[in-house]
Amino acid sequence: MVRSATPPPSPAGTRSRRPLAAAALCGIGLVAAALTAGPATAGSAAAESTGAASGSSLAAATPVPDGVLMSYVVNSKANPGQTRLAERAVRDAGGTVVQSWPQIGVVVAHSTSADFREDVVDVAKGHAVQSVGATRTAAVKTPTDAAPPARSLTRSTETRSAFEIRQGVSATEVVEADPLEGQQWDMTQIKADVASDGSRGVTVGVLDSGIDDTHPDLAPNLDAKNSVGCTAYGVPDTRRAAWIPTTSDHGTHVAGTIAAAKNGVGIVGVAPNSLMTSIKVVDDDGFIYPEYAVCGFVWAAEHGVDVTNNSYYVDPWMFWCSNDPDQAAAKEAVRRAVSYSERNGVVSAAAAGNSNYDLANKTTDTTSPNDTTPVTRQIDEGCEDIPAELPGVVTVASTDQAQAKSTFSNYGDGVIDVAAPGTRILSTVLNGGWGLKSGTSMASPHVAGVLALLKASHPDASPSELVALLRAQADDRPCPTDVRCTGTPAYNGFFGDGLVDALDATGGR
Repeated sequence: MVRSATPPPSPAGTRSRRPLAAAALCGIGLVAAALTAGPATAGSAAAESTGAASGSSLAAATPVPDGVLMSYVVNSKANPGQTRLAERAVRDAGGTVVQSWPQIGVVVAHSTSADFREDVVDVAKGHAVQSVGATRTAAVKTPTDAAPPARSLTRSTETRSAFEIRQGVSATEVVEADPLEGQQWDMTQIKADVASDGSRGVTVGVLDSGIDDTHPDLAPNLDAKNSVGCTAYGVPDTRRAAWIPTTSDHGTHVAGTIAAAKNGVGIVGVAPNSLMTSIKVVDDDGFIYPEYAVCGFVWAAEHGVDVTNNSYYVDPWMFWCSNDPDQAAAKEAVRRAVSYSERNGVVSAAAAGNSNYDLANKTTDTTSPNDTTPVTRQIDEGCEDIPAELPGVVTVASTDQAQAKSTFSNYGDGVIDVAAPGTRILSTVLNGGWGLKSGTSMASPHVAGVLALLKASHPDASPSELVALLRAQADDRPCPTDVRCTGTPAYNGFFGDGLVDALDATGGR
């Protein structure tokens, strides 16, 4: 469900998500300078909030070692003048401005000073800078120690990239190259196999590990001109080398589900006449840091993208908590980017995650931060999986071939919007091949494809209207005999409003 300040009337059988807690109780991590307090606005299209932590107290600051190069976001009001003042504050504090997004009031900065966060606030003298936060707990790699590996498109069927392991995605099981539509049970489950495809003219941005532009099922529908890499500290890079895969076939697999061409080769995607833009946000170590995601959403907003797919969570925190100022500032930067893309007509789908975790009843996190040493921390609803739990984003759970919840899929009453197939999904992989993967990463692109079909059928619909249609058309799936599943047949925590329906999205019945 789109969580906007003025949501459209809920279609029959839908249910709004529960509100976020006013105060977050999650725990430890690096701490930023936050200038104001109070909950962020609920609306994805509302005025930009300060990004400060909610709750009555902030976590104690954890020192950053002096001399270690760290990455930060500095949030200001969203206008060029305020952003320039924030840039000046970064430089006066001894930092380096890496990238600025005045559209949303976000500056990406690097510094080796242990006091950078406090110094930026001090030199700003209470003006321009609203919040500052470290985007990671590990040091930034310099070009000399972050040289990419030699590119190889050869992938073992038994191995996964570091990114895929962290996301909980299964290893690729490669299948023989042959016309494979008969093996796409997932397309039958959501009725994409009988839906008419009028998605020509719609563009889907695949925020992921890159798309193999040489694959015969993907090359016809890839918009290379508007593809970009965002992993160079969040600075857009349009060179082909920046947006093709280097260490993972994950993005290539996702892309095939969305829009593999109907060309007599291999498989067919949900929306095979749509275009895809490769927006690479996964670096060669498998991380998606906040500045990468910000770059990706702003790029989508300004380069003709109608739909984005986001089969990942932003690193290094599985859940970003609002009472930790570092996490709050970084989460606010990503929220602003998502909101900006929505205001520019982009609708987004995101994977709910693969930890079989109840997102409506968060208690602990033992996996974060994943770029240094994880700790066990107490969390609650103020700690969010981003981008999946951000306002305006469709949160997607996974089903198996029997239309049951996939064993790995996260769930949550009031959190999950819809469900789609995600177990042993056949799609495109590197070297022109096809293979099977499992994960909510595989479910989300089905929804992105259906959103593309809806956009084609309703070209003037806003993102919130498209989401309302998506949810209203979804096929109800009642709870099984499982005490974890709460709700009704029309809406519950396992399937949300139900399985997405590609046939209804194209006007069929």
